[in-house]
Amino acid sequence: MAIDKIQSESINLADNFAFTGTVTGAGGVNTPAFLAQLSANTTIANDSYVKVACNTEVFDTDGNYDNSSNYRFTPTTAGKYYVFGSVTFNSPTNFLQYVNTHIYKNGSMVSSTGVSTYNNNYIDSAGQVSSIILDMNGSSDYVELYAVGGGTSTVGLVGTWTLFGAYKIIE
Repeated sequence: MAIDKIQSESINLADNFAFTGTVTGAGGVNTPAFLAQLSANTTIANDSYVKVACNTEVFDTDGNYDNSSNYRFTPTTAGKYYVFGSVTFNSPTNFLQYVNTHIYKNGSMVSSTGVSTYNNNYIDSAGQVSSIILDMNGSSDYVELYAVGGGTSTVGLVGTWTLFGAYKIIE
C-alpha cells in the first residue's frame, strides 16, 4: 500500500504500512550513557564527605565513565544530561543520625538530598537518591557522586544498592 497523502480523518491505525523512504527528525539516542555500582559494602568515617567509588560498570555506551581511579563521568557529546546517584547507607551499630547524597559538577555541589533524625533518634539504614539535569560541554565537564553520613559510629555504604548513572537527553 503506497501512501501519497494521509488525512487524519481517514487513517486507520490498525493498518500496516511499509515505509521505503527515510524518516528524518524523529527519534534520537540517549547516549552517551552509563550506570555503575559499588561492588562491595564499604565503610567510611563518621561525618566525612567521600567520593563514592562506583567501580563496577553495568554499562558504559561510550567509555566516558572512569570506574578505576577518578570515578567520574566526562561525556564527549555536548548536551543536557540526566544525572542520578542512589546511595544506601547503614550503620553496623544502628546509630545513624543523618545521611546525604550529593552530585558534583566540575568539583562543585549541584544537587543534594538527605535525611536526618532529631532528638537523638537513630536509624539503622537509609537510602538517598539525588538527581539533576545538567548542561555538559562534551569536552571538559564532569560529574561525580559524593556521600556523607553521621551518627555515633562508622557509616556503611551498601554495595550493589549504591548506583551512579547519567544519560544524554534527546533534545
